[in-house]
Amino acid sequence: MNIISGTALAKEIKTGLAADISAISARRGRAPKIALVLVGEDPNSASYVRNKGKTSAELGIESDTHHLPETVTQEALIATIDELNRDVTVDAILVQLPLPQHIDTEKILNTIDYRKDVDGLHPINAGKFSCGEKAILPCTPRGILSLLRYGHVEIAGKHAVVVGRSNLVGKPVAQLLLRENATVTLCHTQSRNLADMVQQADILVLAMGCPGAVTPDMLKPGVTVVDVAINYIDNKLCGDLYMACHLPDLEAKAAAITPVPGGVGPMTITSLMQNIFEIYLERN
Repeated sequence: MNIISGTALAKEIKTGLAADISAISARRGRAPKIALVLVGEDPNSASYVRNKGKTSAELGIESDTHHLPETVTQEALIATIDELNRDVTVDAILVQLPLPQHIDTEKILNTIDYRKDVDGLHPINAGKFSCGEKAILPCTPRGILSLLRYGHVEIAGKHAVVVGRSNLVGKPVAQLLLRENATVTLCHTQSRNLADMVQQADILVLAMGCPGAVTPDMLKPGVTVVDVAINYIDNKLCGDLYMACHLPDLEAKAAAITPVPGGVGPMTITSLMQNIFEIYLERN
């Protein structure tokens, strides 16, 4: 079974990206810059924002973190984003999700200038993407496609089954695979006969966040599994399918799999860096 390492691919991409950023920043007289907006004190969100800032610095990308209190009003948050939209030194804007319950997430995402929308979640970017036009790609789906290519997984003509229908992962990755000429089935927690659909998959993308809903006995021999989910069981990190107890069974069934950790996660943040750089190139 081939373990498709996101850690290895991310390192390779970042090496080339850092060199490109250095060369072009020197010519233009300024580096790319991202504004990171964090609301509240959620430790996971704070950790994600710190990691994004750290990775940006390693690649020569400037970053500013705008940390707002949990009690910030929606109007004040919108005002912050409006200011960043107008700031000509800011190339990309990322609002860390989830937001507090009193904030309308959709309204906040719609406030971001779609040309600076590094997550690709603005309706204009989502619409362009769904129509096959050039658009900023959501980071995790972009990373998944990069992993499949890195693992030399044939996509065209294959049956891809995506389990999970979120706007962040499930829907856009299904569209990306369709664009790569796969036949795509999109499943979710309410799908009937999930096992029957999973057994048809040549490529299986798991992004439901329900460990154990898909088990190794459901897999078609020779399948490639992309395990996107991050779960904790007995304080141990695992995916929806990628668990230590399942590895012997997975080795007997799957041709390739992305590990958890070290699979999709590193490629999500690397794809974010690629998006920042591409937005920067478009703006100059």
